[in-house]
Amino acid sequence: MTVFGNLETLYPFADASKGDDRLPAGTEDYIHIRIQQRNGRKTLTTVQGIAADYDKKKLVKAFKKKFACNGTVIEHPEYGEVIQLQGDQRKNICQFLIDIDLAKEEQLKVHGF
Repeated sequence: MTVFGNLETLYPFADASKGDDRLPAGTEDYIHIRIQQRNGRKTLTTVQGIAADYDKKKLVKAFKKKFACNGTVIEHPEYGEVIQLQGDQRKNICQFLIDIDLAKEEQLKVHGF
């Protein structure tokens, strides 16, 4: 009688379930810029993922002055501090963050219609 030693049961997703308490790899490196539809033609632009060592209130002040829009910092229970700006400011924010060397182009993820 032959004994096979390599017939153990393998769980193919064992290594994927080890770090459930962490975010998926690489998501903390991105800055997500999203647009949300309000009522009618009104929109909100949200910016999430800016590092904690930057002062978000000063960034909002610079955004408001540069783009001539209103904005605020919202504390989201899941995503932390999120910047909200009035209007569709996605392209403006991308260009501004690249110009001040806060992020590289490959770190920016733009979502929306």
